Amino acid sequence: MIPRSIFSRKLLHSIPVPPTSRFLSATSPVQNAGTSAPVKPPARPHGIDPRWLTMMKRRVGRCMMFGLKPAQVDEAGKILQQLARDWRELIAGSEGFLTDEKRCGLYRHNVVWGEMKIGRHGHVNNVTYVRYAESARVNWTRKVGIHFDKANEKQWLNLLNSTGIGLILRSIKVDYKFPMIFPDKISVYHKLVCDPSSSISSQSAFQLQVMIMSEAKQRPAARCHEDIVTYDYRKNQKTPELPYFIFEQFKNIWELQEKAKKEWQQRILAIESQVRTLEVESWDRADAVEDTGSASK
Repeated sequence: MIPRSIFSRKLLHSIPVPPTSRFLSATSPVQNAGTSAPVKPPARPHGIDPRWLTMMKRRVGRCMMFGLKPAQVDEAGKILQQLARDWRELIAGSEGFLTDEKRCGLYRHNVVWGEMKIGRHGHVNNVTYVRYAESARVNWTRKVGIHFDKANEKQWLNLLNSTGIGLILRSIKVDYKFPMIFPDKISVYHKLVCDPSSSISSQSAFQLQVMIMSEAKQRPAARCHEDIVTYDYRKNQKTPELPYFIFEQFKNIWELQEKAKKEWQQRILAIESQVRTLEVESWDRADAVEDTGSASK
């Protein structure tokens, strides 16, 4: 019998980020983005155990294998249905990522064979994750203008060009979680690292965290940290501050991120409580006797 003290440990914990880094530039050379040092990214982004979903399914499965009453079977089924329906939100949403289609950078995007490194231990090429993050960031930026800021839609779309105010990727750091292989699908989410209204935010740059989610494993295959500069191509220099239309939308996005984080963390705690109740009522009780399927009464 598993000691109950194990289940009293805190659910949420930090996930370390190794110092692996790669640098990319846009159409303008990196030095044009300015020489000021970027804001140091958080060493430990918030998160739940990446195998939380798997552990929950196993815990429910153990209860069902032990033997449940009809009402308990219904409760276990509802839990499993919720995990199957909301697994992206439970994992990504609980960290503050906005997961609806209008915010998602890539949704169930196919991993193709040509992205694999061929060999005995073939897996998706490391540089491909950077391309996933970049493609998702472009979509994330476009969708803000298309769906949420129609008045400035043209300016949002122009951010991806090099004719006026644009965005330059100053650096990207990638934290690989496991070797992803074909066939698979990915969903990619972006979120702001800092409150744009806070004193620690840079005046001319912002940072994004990226989650690249494997559909096959139902957990993050990689995480990225992007440092982005707003650049005025007409003046050939950084903007003195974030353009007003960006700043206003980022304030709204930050509020939505914080709301999503609280909502989905509460959902996780509720599921934990439901699963624990099933365990206490089945195998983890003092008089528990496993149902072996015997016909004897």
